Amino acid sequence: MTYAAKDYSKLKGMEGFSDALLNNHFTLYQGYVTNTNKVLELLEQLLKEDKGATPAFGELKRRLGWEFNGMRLHEYYFENLGKPAGEMGSKFRQKVAESFGTLELWEKDFRATGAMRGIGWAVLYQDPDSGRLINFWINEHDTAHPSGGNPLLIMDVFEHAFMLDYGLKRADYIEAFFKNINWQAVEARIK
Repeated sequence: MTYAAKDYSKLKGMEGFSDALLNNHFTLYQGYVTNTNKVLELLEQLLKEDKGATPAFGELKRRLGWEFNGMRLHEYYFENLGKPAGEMGSKFRQKVAESFGTLELWEKDFRATGAMRGIGWAVLYQDPDSGRLINFWINEHDTAHPSGGNPLLIMDVFEHAFMLDYGLKRADYIEAFFKNINWQAVEARIK
């Protein structure tokens, strides 16, 4: 089974995101899909050749987390954006209230997480055991994901997600991101 890049061209024309920025981002995402397929193919070949104990196998296995998560996080990210953004669902509001007390406190925490120095992702995860919502900073695609966590809202804060349009003004990008959240997609991810 090979992975295919999904078409997110419907996002073009979205307020606060130039088509040039989106086209660059879609190309980067395509690279993660392509590389995920390549790494999986090479791993399969090494196993067939009985080379599972080689450094090449180990390095590719480590690389798979970077490429696969880069692919999947971008898909979550693009899918929780849209035009029009829509209204926040009642199920989401209830979960946020249970976990953060108020919607305002959750949003303040999510924005602060996304504004932290460094590159990575701001991700609202749901703990599948308790149902609690927690905002996480994911430094790299393949590290710091909470085990078993269900990603609800994903914001890319690597430079490629905003610098073409906003330069170093990450707060302006975060504002544009919030104006374009597809709340129906977020609501559908809640378990």
